Amino acid sequence: MQNLKIKLISITVTDDDIGNQVEEETATEVWAEETGIRQSEFYAAAVAGLKPERTFVIWANEYSGQTKIEADGVKYKLIRAYNNPSKSEMIELVCEKVTADG
Repeated sequence: MQNLKIKLISITVTDDDIGNQVEEETATEVWAEETGIRQSEFYAAAVAGLKPERTFVIWANEYSGQTKIEADGVKYKLIRAYNNPSKSEMIELVCEKVTADG
């Protein structure tokens, strides 16, 4: 397990001056503990066509529905946010790397 700073990124869609929709990212930096991907999580995600690569554990009160995460300069999209009942004050964020096409 490793402690590191990550950015939780929320996306807001607004209209520009001529009516085009523009995505705006807002990042919040938090401390996270990186844990491994559980084998069951990996295979369940693979069945759904997802590729989980990293899991971050953060304080639940720091998470407010963000859909992207940046760690070590790499952007990830959130696959699943999980509140572990045994650690109710923490939330696990399971992520996959953002690719050029998505």
